[in-house]
Amino acid sequence: MNSDPNGTDTHRRDASNRKVAFVCASIFFAMVGASFAAVPLYELFCQVTGFGGTTQRAESESGTVIDRKITVRFDGNINGALPWSFKPQQRSVTLRMGETMQVAYEAHNTSSDVTTGTSVFNVTPFEAGAYFNKMQCFCFTEQALAAGEGVEMPVVFFVDPAMDADPDLKHVKEITLSYTFYPVQHPVKPVAARPADPAAGSNL
Repeated sequence: MNSDPNGTDTHRRDASNRKVAFVCASIFFAMVGASFAAVPLYELFCQVTGFGGTTQRAESESGTVIDRKITVRFDGNINGALPWSFKPQQRSVTLRMGETMQVAYEAHNTSSDVTTGTSVFNVTPFEAGAYFNKMQCFCFTEQALAAGEGVEMPVVFFVDPAMDADPDLKHVKEITLSYTFYPVQHPVKPVAARPADPAAGSNL
């Protein structure tokens, strides 16, 4: 009995198509799952690796201020799924290294529902993150805004004077601090089942 070469080719194509479909479906569900975990994973990744110009946390002011000046520019972005407006109150400030500065961003919920967002950030050039010290910040903190509510979000920071001794940053005159807000998806709590009414009896 002769085998059917066309049938064999068709079988192989079907098997190949099934593999492609499985891989595509796996990638899709992985991306959906990652979207919900993106912010906490990004926070952990940045803290461990210093990726993205991770800044430093400071409990007190520098204590030393030098003459070298640096301009810090501010940028605000919103993920398309979050119905907010978000922007810095001022586009830039110029300060001396070691000088403490306070600025603020403004967020406004433009929807008719309560929505919650959380932000991630980055500093460029990335190498400057090691010298950018934040004393107060709203990053990685959930912010819930009522319908139409607006809020001011302060940032208190200074640039470590030690940056002046870094040969790789010797000629840097500007640093950009950028925030992006993402929606927070809270899991829906299941509704508890009502206890059975003894008086109703059993239908069995």
